[in-house]
Amino acid sequence: MLKTVVLLAAFITVPAFAAPFAYVSNQQDGVTVIDLDTLEPVATIDIQGKEPRGIGITPDGKYVLTANKDSGNISVIDTATREAVKHIAIGKNPEFIRVYHNRAYVSYEPSAGEGAPEGEQGEKSGKEEQKKPAGIAVLDLENWRLIETMLSGPETEGIEFSPDGKLMLVTNEGDNTVTVYNISNGKLVKTIDTTKYGNRPRGIKVSPDGKMYAVTLEFSNKLLILSRKLDIIKTVPTGDAPYGLAFDRQGKRLFVAAARSKQLQVFNTKNFSLIKNIPIGARCWHFSFTPDDARILVACGRSNNLYVVDAKTYEPVKIISGLKIPWGVVTYPKAVGSLDRP
Repeated sequence: MLKTVVLLAAFITVPAFAAPFAYVSNQQDGVTVIDLDTLEPVATIDIQGKEPRGIGITPDGKYVLTANKDSGNISVIDTATREAVKHIAIGKNPEFIRVYHNRAYVSYEPSAGEGAPEGEQGEKSGKEEQKKPAGIAVLDLENWRLIETMLSGPETEGIEFSPDGKLMLVTNEGDNTVTVYNISNGKLVKTIDTTKYGNRPRGIKVSPDGKMYAVTLEFSNKLLILSRKLDIIKTVPTGDAPYGLAFDRQGKRLFVAAARSKQLQVFNTKNFSLIKNIPIGARCWHFSFTPDDARILVACGRSNNLYVVDAKTYEPVKIISGLKIPWGVVTYPKAVGSLDRP
């Protein structure tokens, strides 16, 4: 019996920060820390930056990063001390962070409509956006240095990577394109125009088996499904203003935050039939599973709440209130979500 225990112990690895936590960026506050065992907020971290939106966490769980729109920088938070320990200038209007291996990819938008609520910029602002491409700053997480800046389409919103790690796919809402880049040299490989199928591409995710990509078309209330070779396969109707999306770990279901419908929608990935509309709050942009895949945490910005639902029964579990325009959520240990994946 003792031998069995020893053998099991040899194969079990415990992360440096084993306690499960969620980290939620608040556009009018710092980062809220949620204890996932109790589903209770345990801290709000002053990031010393203004209007954090994008959020990511390093593979080892030691640091949380936020993209601070009004400060034009990245805050680096030590998860052990829960203090901001570093700030890195990025560019104007940084929004989306995607941590991938030992790099962080951060989109910033030099021509995004200033002062207007998200999704409500006027016609003139939209035309100006098309004149200036967004940038993607590449941050080395080992030495905290910017190592590259790539040009993207106007107003970049989502970032995804091919299963082999060779390509980066970017959604650009300003000109209705998905642009594809060679990560090794930063060169543009392909441009996919979504105009024929729908407007304002935002979220993008690859399926766990790598056979398809899903893109949300916010202004057309659709999903755009791409093949492994980046050919357009089909469109799927969704609720109003689809934004963040994520496949479950097995790739059998696709979850979509229909922001203006106040729903988290669940689709069967075999035929994209609708499984369930889960009622949530107003303007829910991003979400994450818990590390054990048992629950889903949904950040609902205009409700100032984090909604917790059962990932199997789709029944409500809890509403965590008192947040201040929550934008995004990630967990450690890392979980499947609209901003991250293990």
